[in-house]
Amino acid sequence: MRKDRTSLRKRLCLPGGEPVDLSAHDAAATPGGPDGKAAGKAATARIGERLAGLQERLWAASTAGDRRRVLLVLQGMDTSGKGGTVKHVIGLLNPSGCRITAFRTPTEEERAHPFLWRVEKALPLPGELGIFDRSHYEDVLVARVRGLAPAAEVDSRYELINRFEKSLADDGVTLVKCFLHLSFDEQRRRLLRRLDRPDKRWKFAPSDIDDRALWPAYQEAYEIALERCGTSYAPWYLVPADHKWYRNWAVSTLLLEHLRELDPRYPEPDFDVAECRKRLLGES
Repeated sequence: MRKDRTSLRKRLCLPGGEPVDLSAHDAAATPGGPDGKAAGKAATARIGERLAGLQERLWAASTAGDRRRVLLVLQGMDTSGKGGTVKHVIGLLNPSGCRITAFRTPTEEERAHPFLWRVEKALPLPGELGIFDRSHYEDVLVARVRGLAPAAEVDSRYELINRFEKSLADDGVTLVKCFLHLSFDEQRRRLLRRLDRPDKRWKFAPSDIDDRALWPAYQEAYEIALERCGTSYAPWYLVPADHKWYRNWAVSTLLLEHLRELDPRYPEPDFDVAECRKRLLGES
C-alpha cells in the first residue's frame, strides 16, 4: 500500500537549476513505496495492467491525428538497472506501441554527426512510448569524465540538450527522465553476482572494475547534468535503485502518473457502427 496520496512525481522530482548532492540521497530508500519486496512486485504487476491500457489508448489516438507520445529516459551507473527496468516494466506492455533504443559507444558514422543526430533518429513516433537505455546525456557524462571532447564543447552541450528537450515538449512529447541512483557498495555486490553466475558473465567486462575508480568523477558529472538539465518541461526524477523492486515500482508509477495526466482517448469511429452491425447480422 502507498503510505500517503502524495504523487511520486512530487516526491522524486529534483528542483531544476539548484545544486544536487547525490551523497545526500539514500540509494536504498523507498519513498512512497509499498511495504517490502513482495508487496512491491505485486503492485508493479497491477500498475502494468493499467499502463498497458493507457498505452493502448495513446497508440489508438494516434490513428486519429493525436501527435502526443512519451519518452522515458533511463540514466544511471553500470548495474543501476536500466535494462532490468526495460524488462520488468516495459515488458508488461504491448511491444507494438513501444520503441526501445539502447545507446552504446557511438559508431564511426554517428561520430561524424552532431551528438544529437543519433538521438533524433530514435525518437518515438506519435502514439508510441519511447524508451532510451542511456541517452544524449552520455555526451555530457562519459564525454566529460573520459575527456572525449574538449571541456568547452561539453559545457555547451547542456544548453543544446535543454533546447532539444524544449522542442520535443513543444511537439507533444512527454519526457520522463529517471536517474537510477545506485550506491557504490551495491554496485560491487551486483558486479560480484555477475561474476558468480555463468548466465550473467556476458554482462561483465574487466573495464567495469576500472570504471569504479572513476566513481567520484561520474557522480560529479551526474550532479552537474541533473542541475543544469532539470527544467519545468523535462524535470529529472531521482529514483533510488539499490532495491530492484522499488526501482521497478517507482518507474512504473511515474509512467502511470504521466499517462493518466495525458488521459488519451480511443478515437471515435469514422463509420456508421449501427449500419455495420446490421450488415454483419444480416449475412446469410
